[in-house]
Amino acid sequence: MRGRLRDRLQAFVAYASCSATVFAWAAAGPDLRWEPMASLNADLPVGVRVYAGENPKLPLRAWYVTVAPGEDSGRVEVLVSDDPADRRETVSSFAMDTGACVVINGGYFTMERTPARHAGLLVIDGVIEAPATRSAVRDEVRYPTARAALGLASEGFDIAWATSRDGKVQAWTAPPPHRQGAPAQLDPATSTPWDVEDALGGGPALVSNGEVDVATDEEVFFGTAIPYTHPRTAAGITADGTLLLLLVDGRQPLSRGVRLEELAATMVDLGAEEALNLDGGGSSSLVVNGKLLNNPAGRGVEREVMTALGVFCD
Repeated sequence: MRGRLRDRLQAFVAYASCSATVFAWAAAGPDLRWEPMASLNADLPVGVRVYAGENPKLPLRAWYVTVAPGEDSGRVEVLVSDDPADRRETVSSFAMDTGACVVINGGYFTMERTPARHAGLLVIDGVIEAPATRSAVRDEVRYPTARAALGLASEGFDIAWATSRDGKVQAWTAPPPHRQGAPAQLDPATSTPWDVEDALGGGPALVSNGEVDVATDEEVFFGTAIPYTHPRTAAGITADGTLLLLLVDGRQPLSRGVRLEELAATMVDLGAEEALNLDGGGSSSLVVNGKLLNNPAGRGVEREVMTALGVFCD
């Protein structure tokens, strides 16, 4: 995914329940202190590692998992709920049903519909189960969209701005240069077929070319609550092809959550060359070897979700 560094970051707005000083953000990120989780890593392949981080002053708690390329690692798949009633289940349920050693929540879905429907691109075994979002309307203005997605293929991981049509997926070198009130057009000349086995749409993109590059306007997430401070889930890829899966707790006394720019800076600190935001808020849950690591939205109870990313360590 090739992007450009944004000319400026969005104005930093405090979350309603906290003071502005709590949310001071620096280019270096939230300054989390990371430690490997030795008790969990002992039972994982050497190519799969889990780390916990915290900054009690903010306060903030987070975890990330690395999945290195190679035989001594894990296989990654996009998982979809098979619950016949509502197509939703907890991340712990995904882990129990599939035997995956690591499971983290996935993409957006429609919570108000039963059964749930995926909101954005979803590809399983080369078949488009849900199309990419084609456009978004803000203040009666329509914007054609190409939103960030994570692709899984036999040769490794990829993040691209993706669209889908007629059973085919296209990857774009950049999203349309939308600005609020000023829609742009997709340039077909900048797209290529995206040959992926699985793909999971999310957005916005957070990191491009190893730099913070939050595509909130370009992917038309302005006018929503997504840019503000929340629990977060994100995926990224390092220069050597390692997959990063990051979860940040929020909405609780021990961890206030992060804005998109803070999330992006954290991914850069971890070595991401490219990264994207996934579903967050009450959906953010991370399970390793059957153990729920975080406290989802401070409630101690997992939300049922439609999709997840599973790492298989067999």
